Parts: sequence; C-alpha cells; structure tokens
Amino acid sequence: MAETLAAPAVGVPAARFGLVRRRSAVALTPRIERAIAEQQDKSERLIGWFQLAIVGTFAVLFAISPKQLPISFWDRFPVWVIGAYLAFTFMRLLVSYRRRLPGWLLAASVAADVALVVLLIWSFHIEYTQPPSFSLKAPTLLYVFIFIGLRALRFDARYVLLAGATAALGWLALIGYVVSYDTGGMGHAAITRNYVTYLTSNSILIGAEFDKIISILIVTLVLAVAIWRARGLLVKSVAEQAAASALSRFFAPEIAERIRGAQREIRAGQGQAREAAILTTDLRGFTKLSMSLEPDAVMALLIDYQKRLVPIIQRHGGAVDKFLGDGILATFGCAVPSETYAADALRAALEIEAAADNWADAREAAGLAPVAVGVAVTTGRVIFGAIGDESRLEFTVIGDAVNLAAKLDKHSKAEQVRALTTAEAYDLALAQGFSTARPLERRPAPKVDGVAGPVDLAVIA
Repeated sequence: MAETLAAPAVGVPAARFGLVRRRSAVALTPRIERAIAEQQDKSERLIGWFQLAIVGTFAVLFAISPKQLPISFWDRFPVWVIGAYLAFTFMRLLVSYRRRLPGWLLAASVAADVALVVLLIWSFHIEYTQPPSFSLKAPTLLYVFIFIGLRALRFDARYVLLAGATAALGWLALIGYVVSYDTGGMGHAAITRNYVTYLTSNSILIGAEFDKIISILIVTLVLAVAIWRARGLLVKSVAEQAAASALSRFFAPEIAERIRGAQREIRAGQGQAREAAILTTDLRGFTKLSMSLEPDAVMALLIDYQKRLVPIIQRHGGAVDKFLGDGILATFGCAVPSETYAADALRAALEIEAAADNWADAREAAGLAPVAVGVAVTTGRVIFGAIGDESRLEFTVIGDAVNLAAKLDKHSKAEQVRALTTAEAYDLALAQGFSTARPLERRPAPKVDGVAGPVDLAVIA
C-alpha cells in the first residue's frame, strides 16, 4: 500500500501549485492585483528618490554656472522652477510612504517632470540674453528621456505613454513659441535649411526639431511596448510567488521547496530511493468521540491536535506529508536526506507523547473528555517521487516501512501501549545518537497482523 504525500485540499485548484499544465493566461485575482499594486507603490517611492536626485543635479548645475550682473527676476526664474519642483516632489514622495498615490497625482507628477525641463530650457535665452532659438539647442532636453524611462519602473505603459506624449507636446509648444517670436519688429525667428548655418547661428532647422520629437515618441513607444510585455511576466511572477507561498501551507515545506526549485518540469514516474523513517500518529477513540460532538467541535479538536503535534515533528526535522483524518503521516530523511533520520523520528515520538499527556490533563481540567495519541515509527528503504498524469500529479512515498508503520499503529492497541517502533529502528536510532533516560522496553517477536513473520518491537510509551 502506498501512502501519498499531502495532496492539495479539496477546493484548492491544483494549478495553483504549478502541478497542473497551464493552458490559459494567469487570471488577475484580487490577491494578485494587491501584490502588483504593492510593487507599484514601491516603484513610485523609487521614482520619487530619482526625481529628487535629478532636481538636485539641476540645482548644482545652476549654482556653478556663471551669472551675469545685475541679477534680475528672470535670472532667478530657474531657482523658482527648481524650488517649486523640489517642493512638489518632496510632497509626492512623502504621500507615497503614507498611502497609495491616486491617478491624478501620478499624472500631475508626469506633467511636473516635463514642465521642469521645458521651463528651464525656455529660460536659457533670457538668462544668456540670446534669441529664443538659442534655447532649442540646449542639451538639457536629454533629461526628458530620463523622466520617460523613470515611468517604466512602475510597469504601467499608460504613464510611459503619458510622459512621452507630454514631453513631445511641451517641446512642440517651445518650438511654436520660438518660431512665432518677433525680434523687435525685425520679423520672426530665422528658419534655415542649411545644417551648418543651424549649428553656427541662432537659426532654426525644422528638420532637427522634428527629429527630436520623433525620437521622443519612438523611445516612448518602444518603452511602452516593452513594459506591456514585461507586465505579463510581472503578473506571472507575482502569481507564481503567491502559489509558492500557498505551497508551503498545503505541502510540507521540504516538498514545496522541491517543487519550487525543480530545474526541470516535474513529471509522473520520477522517483528516488531513500533511507528514511516513517512516523504515524492517530487520536485514540476519535471515531466514537466524534459521534458525540457537533461538527464544529470535531474540527476544533482536530485543529488543536494538529497544532500541537505538527510543530514537534517539524522541530525534529520531519516533514508532515499528509493529514489522514485523525492521523498524521510524517517522514524523516525522505524529502531532504538526513544522517540522523531514525534518531530524529524517535525524539519526535517521545516529545509527542509528552505533549499528548499535557493535552489530556488540560482537557480533563477543562471538563472535557481526555484523549490519547498513538504513535508508530519504522525505518527502511522507501521510494519518494511523483505519480499521476500530466494534468494531476502527487508526490508519493512507497515502501514496506510505510505499510508497517500503519500496522504497528493498530498493533499498539493489542500490546496495550500508545507508541511502538521496531527494534531495528530503535537500534539504528541509537547508532545515530538517540538516547533516553532509560532504555526502551524491547518486546521480541510478536505477531503483527498483516505482516509475514515475527517483528521485534520496542515500546516508546
């Protein structure tokens, strides 16, 4: 008889655990949406710190640039622009640490980024007493691409597109201002088709300005497409992370880690031989007791029982592989190889019985029926692997040790004890460092139902 390891609970889709072949896109469940929103919140804080770094760079560059005397209002204009942007960015960053930023504030932040760059560029011709076309040659325009790139951190293509479109419109408005500027009745700003003239004078080359706008739009489009595609990977990654978290609740942690860390797709028929210990527990008299209790009381009893025993098993290196009604199946040295699997299992068995005694006393003191816990421990060679088909897989542990543990659990009642192990397992545990205040009682060669031949036993409790 094969005992299977912790299959997903009823009502829990196996696809959640990555054990079912997926044929459709990941659904945006509320939990996944919340996880993505949390990632975006973190991204907005990162964007805020980058914005502070950029405006700090602008402030330093302005501070060290040569100034003309006397200083007029327009000479101080960049200070007001940088100051206003700094105040807005600091407020935005502060809000991002307190609550989720609303869409209107995100859009306003995009507009503020572009306004900072465009207004600073526009002020250059006044600061340096040059025609407006002088501003169009400022390399400060390159900062626009930084601000557009920052929006990619959010993994939302809409804000990348908004930043690019706003930047293109801002630069187009600046071009319109320059082209329509009348130089004191001498006509509009000079427009040339000569590239050399454009570079060596304050003339405007429409083609060059067209190239800048096209570059902004193309970079924006490429980033938006990349973010749109990357968002699918983000959703999948968040879904897998949520599934991995759920794995640890529905599977033993060692099994969950095995599934998550598999370098290749897990297929039915893959198995490994292990030298391991098997530990089973059950609540004595549970069937009779459950018939006298309300359903909620039955479930409360099972939960209390499992909460007391599971930490003990895990503390001693065991993996709780399956809850079998009022029983628990655990393995030691199976999911993760161990050199002390037999000793660990017997230590866990002793602590379980001590905990069961305390639990029985507590229930009796509370006026409830006391309960006893039966335990059986066996050791031997088992096969650990996956069975099923491509649509549904289960990890299974197979071997004589599994079958014998179930039979010893029943046989302990005939021996009028609560916990049994085989003499072979006891000797192996001793060799692995197991010790007790007094040696376990040995009972040689009794007849165990369902087992061919005698089996020497040792009484745990």
